[in-house]
Amino acid sequence: MKILILALSGIGDALMFSPALKLLRKSNPKAQIDMIVMFKGAKEIYQHNTNLNNLIHFDFLKQGLIKSLKFILSLRRKYDVSINVYPSNRKEYNIINFLIGAEKRFAVKYKRMHFRNLGWLNNNLVDENDETHNVESNVKMVMSLLKERIEEIPKMEIFFSKEDEEFAKKFLIQKIINENHFVIGIHPGCSTLKNHIKRRWEPEKFIQLSKNLISRYDARILIFGGPDEKELKDFILRGINSDNAISIETETLLQSSAIMKRCNLFITNDSALMHIASALQLNVIALIGPTNFHYIHPWKTNHRIVSLNLSCSPCFFYSPKPLRCSRSDIKFKCIKELSVDYVFSEIKSFIKQMEIN
Repeated sequence: MKILILALSGIGDALMFSPALKLLRKSNPKAQIDMIVMFKGAKEIYQHNTNLNNLIHFDFLKQGLIKSLKFILSLRRKYDVSINVYPSNRKEYNIINFLIGAEKRFAVKYKRMHFRNLGWLNNNLVDENDETHNVESNVKMVMSLLKERIEEIPKMEIFFSKEDEEFAKKFLIQKIINENHFVIGIHPGCSTLKNHIKRRWEPEKFIQLSKNLISRYDARILIFGGPDEKELKDFILRGINSDNAISIETETLLQSSAIMKRCNLFITNDSALMHIASALQLNVIALIGPTNFHYIHPWKTNHRIVSLNLSCSPCFFYSPKPLRCSRSDIKFKCIKELSVDYVFSEIKSFIKQMEIN
């Protein structure tokens, strides 16, 4: 059997397919399982994954229509099965899946905009459930393919090279971070596509929170983020104004992720790094505003969701539409009014829990 995984959406979305991939490989040890990814970060998190035969990186956005069409047609009818990783509620992804021409084309049947986004081009569908984690929705597609019930779903996985591990080790030595330090990672960024920048907790609040953590715990604060978030990280580093704070600058996502393994606690917006922290089995504080936390909560790791739980939340469900807020008083109140004092109180309680466990 030849199986093609289409992981064309974000890095975190791609990572949330890793438990399903592990189960798929376990049930089909001799199958050819290939994956297409569009983002460089998604390529990195799968490049050492032994459950894949081939990892194909193709940036449809940069290559344009003609080159993209030639690439898709070069794969036509080479696979028995194709799977659109959840979430991928875009007509482009469904057209790609259709044109590749696998006999069985798996996807999720979305509650919103399924017909308009050509979801009917897929011929093996599982129903979307707003109370189900993305990992579970991906596993449902695999269960439908395998025609078997899976009771125990594994954690997410990232594999590192020896070079990545050595890089992290040298970095920590250079920054004089030893085993006795209480290390807290923060990720103040998240995707900016489709107005998702509105999911971010304000940088000034990350600054004040970091100062509180340094004052109370003498914590080492490691500031994480991608290349496009350097300005944000630098702003926070200047605001903290402490030798205990370090901005993490690396050449690859895997190098940053290897450093993340040292964190005793990771505080983050709803982002790809939140899912990476989960895969690394870190203690995670997730600051959640408009997103449906059932979809994306840290998977199978010790965590706490910090949210105002407003009556209007969640308001973001999977569709190609930009993130919008319908409130007339305070736009994106769910994240705007999440105070430093409240978050700090939740963190102190979580750390006590960590100490007990």
